[in-house]
Amino acid sequence: MALREQPIAERPAGPEARRARLLELLQAADRPLTGAELARRLGASRQLIVQDIAVLRAAGVEILATPRGYLLPRARPAHRTLVAVRHTPEQTEDELTLLVDLGVEVVDVIVEHPIYGELRGSLHVASREDVRQFMEAVRRTGARLLSELTEGLHLHTLEARSPELLERAREALRQRGYLVE
Repeated sequence: MALREQPIAERPAGPEARRARLLELLQAADRPLTGAELARRLGASRQLIVQDIAVLRAAGVEILATPRGYLLPRARPAHRTLVAVRHTPEQTEDELTLLVDLGVEVVDVIVEHPIYGELRGSLHVASREDVRQFMEAVRRTGARLLSELTEGLHLHTLEARSPELLERAREALRQRGYLVE
């Protein structure tokens, strides 16, 4: 059975119309959309989409770039915390899976760089499938993790539906030896 291709949208007339349509696509999306997918749907090049994203951001639109694509921030859950952790690159998948299995979203990764100060990478990993895709991207690209800059020490912003879930996540990280206290 052949996969159905998403039809290419009519090419919007002009950059303002294209950017408006780009925002509509992001608002309607229930998952991150890649630059290539947005380009195909808007009948534009990926480079033009990247430029449009930059222009929209400069105009004050908050657009998140994750390893899986672009998305607009959604209403944040009421419960959020920051945890300090340390582990090897080989333990990354275990750490992320542990957290998402507890119902916690890993929003980002933060490291303190001696030259640049705080470096933050947007993750938005909330399911095993998100973890799988993230780890596959790491393997496919050969990219190094931010935590490798700091001998494994990094912070994560975590979000959950309740403070109990965040406390359970903290305890699970502690039991695995990842939590830095």
